[in-house]
Amino acid sequence: MRYCINCCIHLLPNDLHRQCFRCRGPNHNNQKCPVCKEESKIPLYTDSKQMKLLAVLEVRTDHNESWNGVFCLRKGKLCSLIFGLIIMTLVMASYILTGAKHGLLLIPSPFHYGAFTSNPSLMDNESLSDMKDHYQPSKMNISYVKDYPSIKLIIDTITSKIEFIMRQRPDSEELRKQEPHMFSVIPNKFLPNSKNPCWYEEYRGNTTTDPYATNSYALYSKRFRTIFDYLRKVFWNHLYHYKDKHYRLRCLPHFYIIGQPKCGTTDLYDRLRLHPDVRFSAIKEPHWWTRKRFGIIRLRDGFHDRYPVEDYLDLFDLAAHQIQGVLQSEAAKEHGKMNNIVIGEASASTMWDNNAWIFFYDNSTEGEPPFLIQDFIHAFQPDAKLIIMLRDPVERLYSDYLYFASANKSVEDFHEKVAESLQLFENCMLDYSLRACVYNNTLNNAMPVRLQVGLYVVYLLDWLTVFNKDQILVLRLEDHASNVKYTMHMVFQFLDLGPLSEKQEALITKSPASNTRRPEDRSLGPMLPTTKAILRDFYRPFNTKLAQVLFDDAFLWKRT
Repeated sequence: MRYCINCCIHLLPNDLHRQCFRCRGPNHNNQKCPVCKEESKIPLYTDSKQMKLLAVLEVRTDHNESWNGVFCLRKGKLCSLIFGLIIMTLVMASYILTGAKHGLLLIPSPFHYGAFTSNPSLMDNESLSDMKDHYQPSKMNISYVKDYPSIKLIIDTITSKIEFIMRQRPDSEELRKQEPHMFSVIPNKFLPNSKNPCWYEEYRGNTTTDPYATNSYALYSKRFRTIFDYLRKVFWNHLYHYKDKHYRLRCLPHFYIIGQPKCGTTDLYDRLRLHPDVRFSAIKEPHWWTRKRFGIIRLRDGFHDRYPVEDYLDLFDLAAHQIQGVLQSEAAKEHGKMNNIVIGEASASTMWDNNAWIFFYDNSTEGEPPFLIQDFIHAFQPDAKLIIMLRDPVERLYSDYLYFASANKSVEDFHEKVAESLQLFENCMLDYSLRACVYNNTLNNAMPVRLQVGLYVVYLLDWLTVFNKDQILVLRLEDHASNVKYTMHMVFQFLDLGPLSEKQEALITKSPASNTRRPEDRSLGPMLPTTKAILRDFYRPFNTKLAQVLFDDAFLWKRT
């Protein structure tokens, strides 16, 4: 059956449709047309027979209407459709490009673990586009599967691949080749009459020279400028003058609080700095060893100029001034009084964050970093003391999520992010060693929650390759929260600090806890029971190994 494109009347085999004035063109005379005489009403035909209808089709008697109008109308609709498709394409392209840059894509990106871009301008999620296709997550979106047995299969795969293998320690010559400037600034011997590692360095500037003019901490952060303004005012008062030369006292920390994030390091720092023999860097967390010396302020923002070691040493000038006051006192000169003031540094990234290694050190060990932070610290300070505060890694991860997630926080969202991170970690473990995955920059940036930070024993074993066990004090936040006095006494004894008066001890041990969970985060309540069960299974083999290394079953976290 055929149809008329103008009036939608069926075209009949005997061409009765010629009665339609629309199909006869502009010369049609509706006064002479037998069909148009009776109020322009036309009958419909079907199967060559006239058929009476309850209603008739009203036809407009516009004699100037033609095919041109029809074609214009259809062209207009076609243009509108094409224009709409172009706009939609541009919007989608903009979304994809923006999402790829900021890590906001809702579809999984292909990841290739272990092989990284050599271009330092490609940071974080921007480098993911170069990964190979065969390392894509499986087609099933595990982020939205809240089925414990399904995720348990992923955890079982990870567990089956776990091997704790001791790393090979690099020799000192290899370290010197990597950081020659650092080795030229820091001496291999320190002042014998100071408990804290310090030395005198010749200062060649004059009274008009600003010693902190190029300090990167002051340049990139307004909140540090006040500190450096004060240091400028008192700088010349603390120079040591000897044989027409000027010397400044330089110091490194005696001890480091190296980890972990969201494990109570801030509270430990706030209490410990109240001890009269303890001083800290001008800022709590310089993150110099792990980030600033590589030029990293925020990894997603790319690289800035590298912070030289002199900028790091400047952060200890306030403490160095006080140590110098002891060394230059009459008691020290006459009776050889020992300086007992010690300096601490509390960057909670020091224990675990080696994400920058791939951009600066050759990858010669199957995806594992050839040099770690502890290798360089030990090279300069073989006698350094290290304090580690840990907590149940399951609760640590949830606290970490609540603290760093910016929006749309919920227990459901946390569950989905955990599931997605486990799948990404599994994909890496299928092809690489445990250490290679733990220190994999691409994987760590891809995971929406920081699973790797809770793998405490992996990091601890690597620190034990260069430091003796008696140089490391490992505490639990759970013990610290229940008995602050006990844990602080352990720290005082470990650092061999002087005795305290009752008033001083009360001030340290009875002050309120620092950096507790925010009220808006408390309102979300605990994580889902299923999420907790999943994380318990994931961290169990790592906690078991940690308890074996430390000879303490409390690190199994069975009761939390």
